[in-house]
Amino acid sequence: MSSEVQVLGEPVERGDEILTPEALDFLAGLHDAFAGRRDELLQARSKRREEARTTGRLDFLPETKEIRDGDWQVAGAPPALRDRRVEITGPTSRKMTINALNSGAKVWLADLEDANTPHWANVVSGQVNLYDAVRETITLESGGKSYALKDDVEHATIVVRPRGWHLPERGLSFGGREAVGALVDFGLHFFHNAAEQLERGKGPYYYLPKMESHLEARLWNDVFTHSEKALGIEHGTVRATVLIETIPAAFEMEEILYELREHASGLNAGRWDYLFSVIKYFRDAGERFVLPDRNSVTMTAPFMRAYTELLVRTCHKRGAFAIGGMAAFIPSKDPEVNQGAFDKVHADKSREAGDGFDGSWVAHPGMVELCKEEFDKVLGDEPNQLGRTRDEVSVTADQLLDVASTPGGATAGGLRAAVDVGVRYIASWLSGNGAAAIHNLMEDAATAEISRSQIWQWVKNGTTLDTGDVVTSELVRGVLADVRGELARELPADRLLPAIELFEQVALADEFPDFLTLPAYERIK
Repeated sequence: MSSEVQVLGEPVERGDEILTPEALDFLAGLHDAFAGRRDELLQARSKRREEARTTGRLDFLPETKEIRDGDWQVAGAPPALRDRRVEITGPTSRKMTINALNSGAKVWLADLEDANTPHWANVVSGQVNLYDAVRETITLESGGKSYALKDDVEHATIVVRPRGWHLPERGLSFGGREAVGALVDFGLHFFHNAAEQLERGKGPYYYLPKMESHLEARLWNDVFTHSEKALGIEHGTVRATVLIETIPAAFEMEEILYELREHASGLNAGRWDYLFSVIKYFRDAGERFVLPDRNSVTMTAPFMRAYTELLVRTCHKRGAFAIGGMAAFIPSKDPEVNQGAFDKVHADKSREAGDGFDGSWVAHPGMVELCKEEFDKVLGDEPNQLGRTRDEVSVTADQLLDVASTPGGATAGGLRAAVDVGVRYIASWLSGNGAAAIHNLMEDAATAEISRSQIWQWVKNGTTLDTGDVVTSELVRGVLADVRGELARELPADRLLPAIELFEQVALADEFPDFLTLPAYERIK
């Protein structure tokens, strides 16, 4: 018998089409079966982080060596996922949904996680938009303009990213306990759309974020198996691509694919969250883990090269797709700004295609053709590079942890930029927009996480800036006051002041908050 369900969120337009008794009962079954294991796995994260803090190390797991040495492959890809050379990401707002499907990208990452603020209205309306998108009935009238799906383009395949295991959903409760955001996002989408997607020649496909171990992947695999059985969907129909965006997951790539092997599609190099995770995991493990300014940590840094090389090698060894990182640039009206950014994106995508990645991400429809151009040069008429197994790649634990070799340093300009961008993003997030255009870049929650965690780490380690100033709480508060004065001309007080307060809280707390979105969630309605 499923737990008693309570809908605690306010009514949302067309919400009754999504929060049906049958869908809620399905969610209750997921929570009865899996919420307890999720809680245990979150507790296990803390134990492993403490071990890393005391040893200053992570390593490949000796108990899973047989998996890494074994001869196995993930399930073959369905036709809709065999060519992933360009993927566009974005929140499930109605306009973004239409623009993404029309963009010419092969895949749309429909983001219910980092690019979405989990206001209850966003959670439910995002599911409404996905429901309409799957059925190709989605339209929008806004600002005197009409938006609809085009008939003359191949619409992007929808791959949904639910929230990470750590995030709750207080709009629903099951048996008196707060819902699990991941199970709500996945469950509502799967319940309403899996059969319809199969009828249309595609299927229920997902991106899985923020995992830290293969045991968390095992939990997702069990959720998929349970859900397929409950709805009479053939086993193995779900396909999941895992974002390798935490440093412990980088040491368990093969194990993660193994646990999901009947449902796996690939791995993604989630570069910004990966940097955040490196800082978070080793924030108090000494100066050798102190990173320079965010913008100076490129994908050519030795520890980042090790991470991406290992990801491609692991994926192609096991028949899975390797998907590259985000090109966050938004085209500008300034031709000079555009040219400089386009040159960087060309170089980045050229490197990824040359390294063997099967595709990569962009954040704006205007960047789709640029990314496609670089992958077309390498792929030609082939849909992917699965045959390029990169047997020559061998990556050690020391190489993955070689943060100290990263060129660059901590600068006053970097500190100020971290405060500025972090506050701007939090102000956007609290107001309901999780995908914020800031300084010609499309930023999501990873931006603010890097900004505040890097400041926390610099304060903890007494890092010296290029000006000779030592980073202290007092110095950061001084910069925060300056930024507050500047942003007061752009943002109203009711948006700016809560953002300033929250940024200070998560950047300068005595005890490091694992995710800023947790205290941020307490501040939204």
